[in-house]
Amino acid sequence: MTFQDYLRYFRTLIEKSNEEQTPPYDNPDYIEYTRMNWSRTNRWLKTGRLSEELTQIIKSIDTPQTWIVITEPWCGDAAHSVPFIHMLAELNPLITVEYELRDSEPHRINDYLTHGSKSIPKVIFKNAAGEDLAVWGPRPAGCQEVYARLTAEKADFETVKTEIQKWYNADKGVEMQEELKEELKNEK
Repeated sequence: MTFQDYLRYFRTLIEKSNEEQTPPYDNPDYIEYTRMNWSRTNRWLKTGRLSEELTQIIKSIDTPQTWIVITEPWCGDAAHSVPFIHMLAELNPLITVEYELRDSEPHRINDYLTHGSKSIPKVIFKNAAGEDLAVWGPRPAGCQEVYARLTAEKADFETVKTEIQKWYNADKGVEMQEELKEELKNEK
């Protein structure tokens, strides 16, 4: 699906009544996450800033690439990362982006597990021959450190959500862009 298709799907989920929802969105918690993520996604689309260095790397890509973004609207990490991926891809007409839902066919996530789990978002950068150039995700290293620390401390889910949100708000997409810069600077 395209980014616009993904946004339409996302919006449809938050507009449906509880009776119309299918799993996992029939769980009120998932709908609440999805509503928050809709706001976060749109906020980053309006206020997110791309680094000049990464912008130049993306603009200098001179052969076709396909970026595959594996995501779900309920995913908080995706709400903070997917908008930046979209903005970056818009900088170069040689980049095609395909959005896939983790929990729907073709289940490509099974080929890109993170420590054995289906963690998202995951971005697979492919060349014109369909070969992987780089893979990024599910979250920036600094955010992963916060998550790992809280998990080791056996923090409750609400604490984890709050601390991860604080991290993303303070970082403003900078660390993810630095990681992407390192992944892509030699792959253009």
